[in-house]
Amino acid sequence: MSIVDIPEPDRVEGAPHPRHTVQLFGQDRAERGFLDAYGTGRLHHGWLITGPRGVGKATLAWRIARFLLSREEGGGLLGDTPPLPDRLDLAADHPVSRRVAALTEPGLLLCRRPWDDKRERLKQAITVDEVRRVKSFFNLSATEGGRRVVIVDAADEMNVAAANALLKILEEPPARSTLLLVAHRPMALLPTIRSRCRVLACAPLGPGDMASALAGAGFDAGDDTARLAQLALGSVGEAIRLLSQDGLEMYGELVRLFAHDTGLDRQAAIRLAESCSGTANAARYDLVLRLLAVLLHRLARAGVVATGKSPEAAPGEAAFLHRFAQSAPAARRWADLAEALASRGAHGRAVNLDPAALILDMLLKIDQVAGSLKAA
Repeated sequence: MSIVDIPEPDRVEGAPHPRHTVQLFGQDRAERGFLDAYGTGRLHHGWLITGPRGVGKATLAWRIARFLLSREEGGGLLGDTPPLPDRLDLAADHPVSRRVAALTEPGLLLCRRPWDDKRERLKQAITVDEVRRVKSFFNLSATEGGRRVVIVDAADEMNVAAANALLKILEEPPARSTLLLVAHRPMALLPTIRSRCRVLACAPLGPGDMASALAGAGFDAGDDTARLAQLALGSVGEAIRLLSQDGLEMYGELVRLFAHDTGLDRQAAIRLAESCSGTANAARYDLVLRLLAVLLHRLARAGVVATGKSPEAAPGEAAFLHRFAQSAPAARRWADLAEALASRGAHGRAVNLDPAALILDMLLKIDQVAGSLKAA
């Protein structure tokens, strides 16, 4: 496989890579937090950029990288430092932007899951060899001076050996170095890594920012933007996946399965489960698993938050949530089930359980809890 054909593990399929994304929406607070720290002249060497998957963490990391490297080029060690701006914006035609987009910027290193030539697929974790590249990068560029930036995306994908190797770098960071750790699950990182980084928290996007971010990535959800923001839990990356896979329609189908007074529509449930079987339907299988998790999340949330405060993610969803999630105890039942089914799904995929059997089992367990709450 040629290098141009190798998939990038840090890019949502169908969307531009974060290094090519010029604008960032909905994360003004996190961006301002970094600029405030930079303005003090005491820039921390390690930054942990956290938040749900797909809300712009990597885009923020690349904006920070371009900003830091352009400050060096605009003055830094060789001249007067440019005045501090109020945003991290850098023109796409700036020399640093062009080099970063092409991954030819000498002051930048990207650390991510590598390609496995033997198995012809991406490795499941960031390996220790990748983190050793970080150490070599710092050592080789030390004599050149200037700012050096490393982006680790995603840091929670490091294996144990890689995490320990990165910890040693954080314990004795080179001068004028900045490590930007993108983390979807920061609690999966070593506590000692977290303690040596300053946190920038990114929040889920609302409908307005979601529409702007989707437009920037070349997508238009139109009148479905509010529903999409709800269903994607404020994640632009997930919204793009849902748009690409007809996720809104699928979620509506899941809601309709439980809309009958008599309970789960068993025949429709069987048809749905069987549609997830086979290699050709792997993407559909993954989509249904993700949407079942969202369904349970919204049921649990509806038990403690008034459902009228947020728009429906599918026609008839409000009535569905009202029927089965009217109290805090109900919310607890749904949260427990969400946790159990998440473990069940992970185990099922690990041991290659038949997708149809796994999906049908999940639907039946949801119906069982719904029935017990309805009878209570």
